[in-house]
Amino acid sequence: MIAKDLIDFEKDIADIFNEAKIKAPIHLHGNNEDQLIKIFANIHNEDWIFSSWRSHYHCLLKNVPPERLKKDIIKGKSMTLLYPEYKIYTSAIVGGVIPIALGTALSLKKDKRDERVFLFMGGMTAETGAAHEAHKYAASHDLPLTFVVEINHKSVCTD
Repeated sequence: MIAKDLIDFEKDIADIFNEAKIKAPIHLHGNNEDQLIKIFANIHNEDWIFSSWRSHYHCLLKNVPPERLKKDIIKGKSMTLLYPEYKIYTSAIVGGVIPIALGTALSLKKDKRDERVFLFMGGMTAETGAAHEAHKYAASHDLPLTFVVEINHKSVCTD
């Protein structure tokens, strides 16, 4: 997937939202396509992705079929996209996936598995105590957990 594919997908979703065909909040990605493509070049199918509500790009880059993703967003599921078969979990609860990602990484280490966990969060979530404590715990226990803080200057339901 290339940056243009990601941008086109989000533009399509924004247009559908602005036509009032999506009745739930959405949080668009944007302005970080190249960085995410580089990050995802090091993420494998067996790796786990945990994300907040700005997760459309994560899903696409983790190979969730675009039409399935679009259908779920139109149904109002944009804020909590769950695709266990692709090992991707998202939540609209600020910091909600942090302890789940931490527990997954701890389990992988205890089971001596090769999978890794990538935890994507926005700038405000990164400022929470939950993020700080999880980072401290993951670092001190050498867990296979990578923290990725994304700031794209967009908000829910706005450009």
